[in-house]
Amino acid sequence: MDKDKITRILATDCGSTTTKAILIEKQPNGEFRLKTRGEAPTTVEAPFEDVTRGVLNSIREVEELSEKTILDGEKITKPKKSDKEGVDVYISTSSAGGGLQMMVAGVVLTMTGESAARAALGAGAIVMDVIASNDGRLPHEKIERIRNLRPDMILLSGGIDGGTISHVVELAELIRAADPRPRFGTGYSLPVIYAGNKDARDLIIKTLKDKTALVIVENLRPVLERENLRPARDQIHNLFMEHVMAHAPGYKKLMDWTDVAIMPTPGAVGLLIENLGKQEKIDVLGVDIGGATTDIFSVFAGIFNRTVSANLGMSYSISNVLAEAGEENIMRWIPFEIPTADVRNRIRNKMIRPTTIPSSLQELKIEHAIAREALRLALEHHKSMAVGLKGVQQERTISDAFAQTMSGETLVNMMSLNMVVGSGGILSHSPRRVQSALMMIDAFLPEGITRLAVDSIFMMPHLGVLTEVHPEAANEVFIKDCLVKLGTCISPVGESKQGAKCVTVKFTNPNDQETEVQTNYGDIKLIPLENTKVKANIRPEKGFDVGIGKGKEIDTEIEGGVVGLIIDCRGRRPFVVPEEPKQRIEFLQKTAAALNVYPQ
Repeated sequence: MDKDKITRILATDCGSTTTKAILIEKQPNGEFRLKTRGEAPTTVEAPFEDVTRGVLNSIREVEELSEKTILDGEKITKPKKSDKEGVDVYISTSSAGGGLQMMVAGVVLTMTGESAARAALGAGAIVMDVIASNDGRLPHEKIERIRNLRPDMILLSGGIDGGTISHVVELAELIRAADPRPRFGTGYSLPVIYAGNKDARDLIIKTLKDKTALVIVENLRPVLERENLRPARDQIHNLFMEHVMAHAPGYKKLMDWTDVAIMPTPGAVGLLIENLGKQEKIDVLGVDIGGATTDIFSVFAGIFNRTVSANLGMSYSISNVLAEAGEENIMRWIPFEIPTADVRNRIRNKMIRPTTIPSSLQELKIEHAIAREALRLALEHHKSMAVGLKGVQQERTISDAFAQTMSGETLVNMMSLNMVVGSGGILSHSPRRVQSALMMIDAFLPEGITRLAVDSIFMMPHLGVLTEVHPEAANEVFIKDCLVKLGTCISPVGESKQGAKCVTVKFTNPNDQETEVQTNYGDIKLIPLENTKVKANIRPEKGFDVGIGKGKEIDTEIEGGVVGLIIDCRGRRPFVVPEEPKQRIEFLQKTAAALNVYPQ
């Protein structure tokens, strides 16, 4: 496919409830921009049981809005015939039918088990369970678990090259004994990827070849101190298309239409965040909060990680947020008096009517409170998975030469984090952009200087798969049409008395006016700052750190946005919301008033 000849691109994302289509066109000045967007209900379930129906319906809406002819009956016209007819490229992502559901097995839970989980998550899968030789379950319990879960595929790993082979062969025997059936399609064998000790390959083939669709790739932990996840990730993508999607209703037809392989939606979003971190050479955190799951993507020190919190969402799994966070943690974000039982009932109502949206300001505030906890818990989960390799010997001093240290420390460093990108209904479609900014600040507690942005209309999956075809076009549309820059948050780390001086920020705005803002401990301030970069001097008081040490001032560039510059001196390490109800309500209302979060 010659990139230079591409001028019109059609992309769809088949979500679990909605299929979204976008049309991208090359402008006379040579840059690619979003032309229009359409959506329709996804049709993977009965009575239609054909995903292409929803795809065609979403494309018809794009045709109407763009006044161009894309379909010829039920076929996409390719390549483009004229300015009014056809497209050059058609691509798609999908999470319909529950996305890609995997089970992983590893010899040691905290080593190869974790590496296998990272490989599966990075490929866009939901990890249903991790089975390990040392996970404390008896063999018959593991067999029953494999049999009952019915994953789309299993990733089996274990042992460094040249190490022991008995444990990984035992795991293979458990899979053979379970004889698991795949979720879709009854007439084919379950795909199993073996990415373990190469010395065990012959025994693994002997054990699993006749019972499963076995594929062998390079070991994902060839030596203790190195992970090699790409071969396993690539193979997961291939098998997802060949096996899982080929047996899902209507996907065979959709695969024939697309110019590159259909990608799992989270895998595509991850690709985009990974590219953003690597191109701009920054530490970046991306979050996609949906109805059933919350995905977090990060690039820290050049290392990409993704986690799926499969039980934290804003509709189908909203009751799980209540169960996992606890009533007190949700109540601490509600800025008015309301009985706990009333909040519980509202959450249950949302779960049984997942497509409803808040109809009053009070309901909106409750939903925002729940979102903060879903985001906070998802980040906790992400921190526990995005870690340095366990079992790796560190550089040591004489004093600890006899103690083997474990390096399972999280890579997530909120002080080095340059940018947070939010996506998903509650963040992309909040009535005021400042609401999205405050939800991300309260949930993630960024430190130092952090840029904030949201995905305008949820097109990150489309652009993620577009990076495979035309990375420049994907990048242009991502920066100019997809990302809404909210602004920058400055959060000094430290503790002091309420009302004591905390930080002074001095900058020259675009009109050459010098602005100096002093913020006291316990306060939060909003300074309107358009979508522009300004040179700033940030002077923290003694005992406060904004990135280079306590009391050290920074000369830097800060970026404005539709919200502006937020200076958050409410405290970090610790950040405390008062427990006493009256004080809590006062604290939350003061924050909301300072940022003009809700109508007064």
